Amino acid sequence: MSAVSARRERADEARGASSGRSSISNEQVDWDHFDSEAYFAHNYCAVRDDDRQIMEIIRDFFAQQQLDPQARAVDVGTGTNLYPAFAMLPFCAHLDLWERSTSNVAWIRRQIARFDDNWLDFWDVYRPTEAYGLLPDPRAALAVRAEVHRASIFELPSRKWDLGTMFFVACSMSADIAEFQQGVQAFVTALKPGAPFAAAFMAQSQGYQVGEQWFPAVAVDVDEVLRAMAPVAVDPQITRIALGDPLRDGYSGMLVVTGRSAPPG
Repeated sequence: MSAVSARRERADEARGASSGRSSISNEQVDWDHFDSEAYFAHNYCAVRDDDRQIMEIIRDFFAQQQLDPQARAVDVGTGTNLYPAFAMLPFCAHLDLWERSTSNVAWIRRQIARFDDNWLDFWDVYRPTEAYGLLPDPRAALAVRAEVHRASIFELPSRKWDLGTMFFVACSMSADIAEFQQGVQAFVTALKPGAPFAAAFMAQSQGYQVGEQWFPAVAVDVDEVLRAMAPVAVDPQITRIALGDPLRDGYSGMLVVTGRSAPPG
């Protein structure tokens, strides 16, 4: 049996074992042993076309906002993905990176100190827009402005930040649609009223393999995202990113949402 076939067989076995637990919760998952290096190597060692499309959308969105130079930003569920943080870097004086997994927190801290060269290729997608091009050293800016917090999405404070991002988190942290909705709303209401945000979701995800471990997901699409956003967001705009060259099995593309946090009530 080839290594690829073996990995697929293990993934199929894990999916089969969890098929009867469609509501597996976030608390039931062992996040602290998440294989950060394996996830990074598979997902972010190079710029994919779908990520490029997403970055162009959020780059243009944030560049159009009128943001205070002293703004405080948050990226929720950073994991091993720095490009959402990069999108906010020119528009904030402080950047909070909110992450539950201890292994991911350790990875993020190493990258903040001096991120790997591959991330310069991601930065190059942002650079043509003036606000990003005027930032001479993104490495230095991230090192000075970023602060890592080890905490759950459900521990976010209310109405603290001036702008925010959340990428591939709420759909990929449990198999419970109620937790998906709670996660989306916790993120948006962590922002001040009127604060701009960008979020991304895997569409119709069936779960995902990282190293030897299988992780749950919620199979959401446009309707589920809009339903979760409706009570807390103003005029959310959704763009579907076509599947193209699949990152993995078990999803139908990506969804990018931009909008503003709604006032309470």
